[in-house]
Amino acid sequence: MKKVIYKPIGIIRTPFKSPVGVPIQPPAGKGIRGVVEVFPEYVEGLKDLEGFSHIILIYHFHLINKSQLRVIPYMDGEIRGVFATRAPARPNPIGISIVKLVKVEGNKLHVEDIDIVDGTPLLDIKPYVPEFDHRPGAKIGWLEKRIKRLREAKDNGRFSEHSNLRQNL
Repeated sequence: MKKVIYKPIGIIRTPFKSPVGVPIQPPAGKGIRGVVEVFPEYVEGLKDLEGFSHIILIYHFHLINKSQLRVIPYMDGEIRGVFATRAPARPNPIGISIVKLVKVEGNKLHVEDIDIVDGTPLLDIKPYVPEFDHRPGAKIGWLEKRIKRLREAKDNGRFSEHSNLRQNL
């Protein structure tokens, strides 16, 4: 198969200088602000984005140094398959976050409810459209019993490149 290569289109700026303490999903980062800096050659692509209240950020987990097919997720104590989690230590370390779009200012998108480490490379932006993205009656598997932990769950650095907490599963 042909190799797939992506080029970042921008950089995500947040108050989180390391993975430790980062909310593990956007709802847990409620009210936390950040700025998405889109590189100048992609600014034309931001036309009409200001009409959306939320956007989907697709980014590269740049601090991950190895993938794991089995992980212990942040809100659980059991070993799970990585594809049944949102853990960052994936074969392709790609993250997604739905954030509130506060305003568009030139090449800068001011966002809220952020759960991303400062300096993260941005791969793409998509508008959040409830009719496309919301699925009534969706099931959440093993998370059903754990989802109440979301607000207090934070990244402890276990998946980042400099962590002593990295799992050997």
